[in-house]
Amino acid sequence: MQFVDEVLVEVHAGNGGNGAVAFRRERYIPFGGPSGGDGGRGGDIVLVADTRLTTLLDLRYRRKVDAKGGENGRGSDMYGRGGVDLELRIPPGTQVFDAKTGELIVDLATIDERFVIAKGGRGGRGNLHFATSYDRAPRRSEPGEPGELRQLRLELKLLADVGLLGYPNVGKSTFIASVSRARPKIADYPFTTLVPNLGVASLGEERNFVVADIPGIIEGASEGAGLGLRFLKHIERTRVLFHIVTLDPEPKRSPGKDFDTLMEELRKFDEALAGRPMIVGVSKMDLPDVQAALPNLKRQMKRRGHTVMPFSAATGEGVREVLEAMETILRENPIAPAPRNKPLPPRNRTRAAAEEETPADEEEPYGIYVKPGQVPNDGLDDEG
Repeated sequence: MQFVDEVLVEVHAGNGGNGAVAFRRERYIPFGGPSGGDGGRGGDIVLVADTRLTTLLDLRYRRKVDAKGGENGRGSDMYGRGGVDLELRIPPGTQVFDAKTGELIVDLATIDERFVIAKGGRGGRGNLHFATSYDRAPRRSEPGEPGELRQLRLELKLLADVGLLGYPNVGKSTFIASVSRARPKIADYPFTTLVPNLGVASLGEERNFVVADIPGIIEGASEGAGLGLRFLKHIERTRVLFHIVTLDPEPKRSPGKDFDTLMEELRKFDEALAGRPMIVGVSKMDLPDVQAALPNLKRQMKRRGHTVMPFSAATGEGVREVLEAMETILRENPIAPAPRNKPLPPRNRTRAAAEEETPADEEEPYGIYVKPGQVPNDGLDDEG
């Protein structure tokens, strides 16, 4: 299934029905008077946060949503039927912006939360409301009011307590698979994880928290290299960041340099996110090379103001200690930070995206998704 976290959609609430002009006509009643009923109210469009949804895929190809309008009034004092409200179900954690102004309208972060995003028009009054002592047979009525029309941009930002950061292939997916029932794809090549994954870590009864694993970030991500920085929005609500480093077989890379590079990319995305409480972990401690390099890694991180927590997701060594450290920070920070109240700018186009140019007569759809089997540009193609 495609993971879609951004969509543009136009919503149009139902128009109100027109009021009727009619007169009572019965035998032996020559002056029955006006009997035109009111038009029905137009249907509202209501956003509902539904826990059964994890993506905005249902709205990706539904560019325009229209609620039903109210029926027109009729004679014999009959009012028109009101339009049925239309519910749009979206995942919890979705922010709704005005597509034209970029203003945040609502942040549906609570399960089953409801919000009327577009109100239906009021039905027009029939001529029975206009009878007076001077005009006992009015021949006028009111038209129904139009329903609200809004252009919206929806951005999904996952609800999680802990966010995993790190270069590709440092073991983030292996870690989340070892501490939860999440089963992300795990392989020995970069960018195995193409979409965010959520898992519930447990330390015992009533000691649970949600961990988010996002795709790896590389140098130049703020310019669109690799998968870019756009998936970082899914850890904006997290209270703790778990930054994973390890030894890499590539000679040009080192854990300290990887840490500095990723932190710089993080600051380019959001300064507040870079200053969030952080745990630094050294993964793959079951490998002899990593064990030998651990003292040097500790010295490097100490110079940067962090202590490291070594662990091995493959053997389970040190994993519980990491989870307990996460739980301690979560208790010290019980309130989840508010995400940014501005939408992300238009996404940067990578080389892979440029090769799949959308025809000029078609509008490029919003949202980030990856086709099955697609490998993103890792930003290293020009290294030779």
